[in-house]
Amino acid sequence: MRVIGGEFRSRVLRAPDGMATRPTSDRLRETLFNVLAARIAGARFLDLYAGSGAVGIEALSRGAAHVAFVERAGPAVKMLRANLARLGIDSGFSIHAGTVGAFLAGPRSDARPFDVAFLDPPYEAEEEYEKTLGLLGGEFCGFLAAGAVVVAEHRRNDELEDQYGALKRTRLLRQGDAALSFFERN
Repeated sequence: MRVIGGEFRSRVLRAPDGMATRPTSDRLRETLFNVLAARIAGARFLDLYAGSGAVGIEALSRGAAHVAFVERAGPAVKMLRANLARLGIDSGFSIHAGTVGAFLAGPRSDARPFDVAFLDPPYEAEEEYEKTLGLLGGEFCGFLAAGAVVVAEHRRNDELEDQYGALKRTRLLRQGDAALSFFERN
């Protein structure tokens, strides 16, 4: 697994051993950032279910102003910290070790909204898609800037709703066994 583009291009990233963390493939990350290219420089990026941090690190490499990583699994948080340290990234990010629900409901030291949010819960935790997209499109819509984009990585054959409150799907890309659903805030 490598950083695809930007300042840290071709640098190696690591994921925790085992199958508990399923990193977004290099190819799918490249597709994601090709679509988001015009939105990344200077953006505030929210990486939910961050795992080893590959997606958020890619955003930092391409010029995001700040990335908030949210991950609850201890081994993944440890690897995320190690990946950031290995690349020499010591600012422009925050790590929230806990559940996405706790992060969204908890106090925030920085109330500025996010321009881009990415979520990639474990595929088998299907209820997390509904729950998180519902929260971001409803009660916690304030986490998102006007015109923000929310991207959900999911199994190719899993069907997500076309709308979650203020979030409306604008694009669906399928690649291999995975898919990316793009939602924009109304």
